[in-house]
Amino acid sequence: MRRMPPKTAPAPIPLTVLTGFLGAGKTTLLNRLLRDPALADAAVVVNEAGEVGIDHLLVEHVADGIVALAGGCLCCSMRGDLIQTLEDLLRARDNGRIPPFARLVIETSGLADPVPILQTLTLHPYLAMRYRLAAVVTAFDAVDGPDVVERHEEARRQLAMADRIVLTKTDVADPSRLAAAQATLSRIAPAAEAMDAAQADARALIAEPPLRARDLDQPPTGHGTVSTVSLVSEAALTRQSYDLFVELLRSAHGPKLLRLKGLVKIIEEPRRPLVLQGVRHVFAEPRFLDGWPDEDPRTRLVAIGENLAPDLLAGLYAAFAGQAAPDRADRAALMDNPLAPRAGGLLG
Repeated sequence: MRRMPPKTAPAPIPLTVLTGFLGAGKTTLLNRLLRDPALADAAVVVNEAGEVGIDHLLVEHVADGIVALAGGCLCCSMRGDLIQTLEDLLRARDNGRIPPFARLVIETSGLADPVPILQTLTLHPYLAMRYRLAAVVTAFDAVDGPDVVERHEEARRQLAMADRIVLTKTDVADPSRLAAAQATLSRIAPAAEAMDAAQADARALIAEPPLRARDLDQPPTGHGTVSTVSLVSEAALTRQSYDLFVELLRSAHGPKLLRLKGLVKIIEEPRRPLVLQGVRHVFAEPRFLDGWPDEDPRTRLVAIGENLAPDLLAGLYAAFAGQAAPDRADRAALMDNPLAPRAGGLLG
């Protein structure tokens, strides 16, 4: 009997989370994305039925709760459980009932905290295998946005967790409001890439943004309880040191972490960075890129969280990289300490 070659797991589908507070122009932005031919191979999940005005774009119903839109992309409403919605989409795709979409966009409600969505994508074993978080995109109102983030914690989190920020209503914002909006972005989301909604290209908008070292070479920043700390380091970790570094971050600081992301230089694989993604105490399965995304092969990390110590990343990373200092434990002390967290069960 001829043996069939083993099936390989399909490449994970890049997923973009589109968020933004009520009135930020997120719905207008999404409708514009849906019209763009560049997203003809995309599927879109909207958080609430009727929130996005897509009636004029509908072509035909292709499956339960799923419609085909002009240009070829798909759209469905998340009326309940996000996990069920994403599994249903995959099932319909795998069974050939809908076109094999190549990317997914999830639009959240205006009051949604992005943390539970990112945790779901990271923690669920099947979804984590089939989807890959590409970017969190936040729509930010250039007119009222600075005032909104002062009053609403959800708005601050949506902004702080963004990889990319789309500045909306710039055409009606006076210079003083524009300056205030840009100052807010610098305080709350200094590592995020900002672009004007009027000039934003659809494919560039949802693409995975580079984690550039020059964007992280800056002092810690914050606004209220939410702060951002970053690290750029020439030092590399062994794979064992990396596991322990992540475990200690998760166990000691997980409750404070809204999001942790970065590229880590590993001694055993110096030409391929390890991608680090975490939300609260939940960390994604580590994966190596085929190569560094640019000519800078340094570790670069950014942590977004509540009341983070300014040296949170630098001190801990340096210790595991073997960079001794008189005021902190070195790598040997951390790894040989019988009370230190172990790497077992690291990625659960």
